[in-house]
Amino acid sequence: MKSKLLHDENGVKTFALVFDKDDEIKESLLRFAAENALRGTQVTAIGGFSEVTLAFFDRQKKSYQEIPVKEQVEVLSFLGNIVEKDGNPMLHAHAVIGKRDGTAHGGHFLNGRVWPTLEMIVTETPVHLRRLKDEETGLPLIDLSA
Repeated sequence: MKSKLLHDENGVKTFALVFDKDDEIKESLLRFAAENALRGTQVTAIGGFSEVTLAFFDRQKKSYQEIPVKEQVEVLSFLGNIVEKDGNPMLHAHAVIGKRDGTAHGGHFLNGRVWPTLEMIVTETPVHLRRLKDEETGLPLIDLSA
C-alpha cells in the first residue's frame, strides 16, 4: 500500500491510499491508522477484489452471518469509519460489490484481497471518537458522550 498526505489544516488531514495487488485491506488499513493515530476517520474507496467476505448482522442471533465471495469483483462502493475501541483503531465499513454478470451484493465489510487495485480517500477529523459495547445488541457502537 502506498499513501500520500493530500491536505493538513486545522486538524483535518486527508490521505490518498492506493492498495497493491494481493493486499489484505483490513490489516493494511488498520496498520496505517495505528501509525497515524487515526481515531475519527471517514473512508471511501473504489477498485477491485480477488475475494471478499461481507456479512449481515442477524438481529436474533446477535452475530454476523458471513457472505464469502470467492471470485473477482468490482468494488462499487466502500464507505466506513475508523474510531477507537479499547484504545485501538477499529474499522467499521460496508461495501457494495459487482459481479461479472452485473449482479451486486453488499454488506458489512469483514475483509478483502485487492485485485488489481483499491483507491481510497481517508479523512481524519480533529475530534476522536470511541466505540463502547451496546448491551442490547452486543455491538461496539459510537458513543458521542465518551
